[in-house]
Amino acid sequence: KHVHVSIENKVAKLTVDHPPANALSDAVLNDIDVAITTVASDPEVKVIVITGEGRFFIAGADINELDAVKDAGRGEAMAANGQRVLGKIEQLTKPVICAINGMALGGGCELAMACHIRLASESAKLGQPEINLGIIPGFGGTQRLARIVGASKATELILTGDMIDAEEARRLGLVNAVVPA
Repeated sequence: KHVHVSIENKVAKLTVDHPPANALSDAVLNDIDVAITTVASDPEVKVIVITGEGRFFIAGADINELDAVKDAGRGEAMAANGQRVLGKIEQLTKPVICAINGMALGGGCELAMACHIRLASESAKLGQPEINLGIIPGFGGTQRLARIVGASKATELILTGDMIDAEEARRLGLVNAVVPA
């Protein structure tokens, strides 16, 4: 429902489409999980591209769902599900390319980091702004970000919640290349 899948020339394109900002709700994560499982098992698919519909890649977790969490058990379950889905992406044997077409924040940035190659449009912004909600990245972003950009820079980005533009992300190694939109 929230992820459109197209396959052309052995490339599966998964487009997250959850207006207005492609927020990672439980339903969107589950749709990503189903889509990834389906295309990963298709012998005709040789590479997977994940992108977002519209001007957002994925603007983060669904804040309304986060606000509705009233107990630690539910929060732990949400984090575990996100970690499981992103771990599945990271462990795929087929290459997964992230086409970051706009904002990749919070869970969206974490999803991008789980992909094997990250390409960002010139207008893309990336960041881990969870600190502004009084939480930290919950889908494995603290570990992936530190492995990609180094512990000191990861700590800075996580504790300040600062967003960086595509060129800075490229300079840090967070994205492999910056391309025209």
